[in-house]
Amino acid sequence: MIQTPETDRDRLLVMHVVFSFAVGGLENGVVNLINRMDPRRFRHVVVALTTCDPAFCTRVTRPDVEFISLHKPPGHGFKLFPALYRLFRQYTPDVVHTRNLAALEASFPAWLARVPGRVHGEHGWDVTDPDGTNPKYQLIRKLYRPFVGHYIALSGHLAVYLTDRIGVPGADLTRICNGVDVARFLVRGEGRAPIAGSPFNETPDVWVIGTVGRLQAVKDQLNLVAAFAAFRKRDPLIAARARLVLVGDGPLRGKIEQLIAQEGLQDVIWLAGERSDVASVMQGLDCFVLPSEAEGISNTILEAMASGLPVIATRVGGSPELVEDGVTGWLVPAKHPAALAEKLAVYAADPILARTHGLAGRARVEASFSLDGMVERYAGVYRRMAPREY
Repeated sequence: MIQTPETDRDRLLVMHVVFSFAVGGLENGVVNLINRMDPRRFRHVVVALTTCDPAFCTRVTRPDVEFISLHKPPGHGFKLFPALYRLFRQYTPDVVHTRNLAALEASFPAWLARVPGRVHGEHGWDVTDPDGTNPKYQLIRKLYRPFVGHYIALSGHLAVYLTDRIGVPGADLTRICNGVDVARFLVRGEGRAPIAGSPFNETPDVWVIGTVGRLQAVKDQLNLVAAFAAFRKRDPLIAARARLVLVGDGPLRGKIEQLIAQEGLQDVIWLAGERSDVASVMQGLDCFVLPSEAEGISNTILEAMASGLPVIATRVGGSPELVEDGVTGWLVPAKHPAALAEKLAVYAADPILARTHGLAGRARVEASFSLDGMVERYAGVYRRMAPREY
């Protein structure tokens, strides 16, 4: 058994269990939560079923956070049950917080280890189950339901899913949307700021579209590249100024590069790779697009809105809860490049409308999606689930 210092016994211990701890929206949410929670009342351990990426771990600014990688082999996670059980008995956490289906199974060894607070968060679905209708995945969630004490849904559609499809009682469910740091993501002043390393910095009078996200099928950056190509063909005079920045890396990169070359767009699209300066990148954009096939409550949409950017997003998952169609941006069907191209053309032709929508998005974030409000709601759930007062 770990010998816990007296000062730590007065703080509530939360063990966050995720599939991996690397670049991603869910993982960024964990970072924000840990960094902003009161260190006098809460302490944290991050457990990755696969690996904790050392570079990504540096985003956690608190020095007292421990990171544990379990190096899960392919296949069902029951192979890790003994290791998880030992961890939970060793650390005796007050709360184990699992996130998404890939980590849900850790709730069983947490129950066996008599962890008093067992919380599970649903952040969104994978491309293999974009609308949550997969019978196998529904069955898995139902089987693990008895081992979860409380659920957190990041969006209204996920809350309805958990209630109607999985049978989670309303008393065992809290909806907590992501929050954004409005002091870090700011509306730019006059003129677009240069993006470090961008090939478009020296080109005067360009109009820069951008997206941020892992290059993978569920984020569907191929849809955005196809829409950008269609936009340039339908409105060549307006689109001549347009440039596209894709921030992120991942398994879809090869297909994206192939489509860019096929359309002859190498000079007007920049694959920027992974970036740790997303707030600065947002300052260098004129329009933000999220072309996903499935989505929860997107951190990047909130960050773009906080930065005063108009947002075009696909009408999937929690995105309609963030983007007010025709007010803070546009919602378009998923996998529909023509519809996306049409909205790109509207903003390119009317910068005043784009600016108006962007400022309305900033106001919406300030009113409804503050990071401090999100953190306080999580803290409230953790305190309620803990075995004693903290």
